[in-house]
Amino acid sequence: MNENIHFIEKRVTTKNLAPGKTVYGERLLQYEGEEYREWDPYRSKFAAAIRKGLKQTPIEPKMRVLYLGAASGTTSSHVSDIVGEEGIVYCVEFSPRVMRDLLRVCESRPNMIPILADARFPEKYRMFIGPVDVIYQDIAQPAQAIILVDNAKLFLKSGGYAVLAIKARSIDSTKEISLIFSEEINILKKSGFEVKENIESLKPFDKDHCMVIGQFIA
Repeated sequence: MNENIHFIEKRVTTKNLAPGKTVYGERLLQYEGEEYREWDPYRSKFAAAIRKGLKQTPIEPKMRVLYLGAASGTTSSHVSDIVGEEGIVYCVEFSPRVMRDLLRVCESRPNMIPILADARFPEKYRMFIGPVDVIYQDIAQPAQAIILVDNAKLFLKSGGYAVLAIKARSIDSTKEISLIFSEEINILKKSGFEVKENIESLKPFDKDHCMVIGQFIA
């Protein structure tokens, strides 16, 4: 686990980049003289994957992260904690209503850059983003792996990582879940990603989801 993520009282936490402030009502905890935010696995698939035994957290301090599907800032704010003051989180969100909530989070987190855009069309926001070390994706779209690959081709450094939360029921509400996961992972493999880790189920924190870590070797 990296320096900005700790287990405190058996809870996953991140070192708070905005001390004294919470994002979604999470608990604030003290550890070795620093303030940490509890990372709720029922509210964040990334935290759920860590609780389920994720071995590799490729997001590190000082990194540049492209976050697709930043929503109101729950998980993206924890990513902001992890990369710290010298890192950047480019937060792409499609919904104007949700973006209003995200903007309030970004006000106290200068390393979060909000971008109102559709992740399906990365060419429309390429002027705002440089090369990134990691792409984190959590979107409710049918072509999830393809969207990730399209963004990786424009932004992800060679050797960089992708963290993909696959939402099976957003892809197909009738097909067997394991088959959906397999098909999405195969798209990644055929597009230059080497799959490093796959948390096949996020239960009991979330159902019909898996978390995939891939390295871009194209």
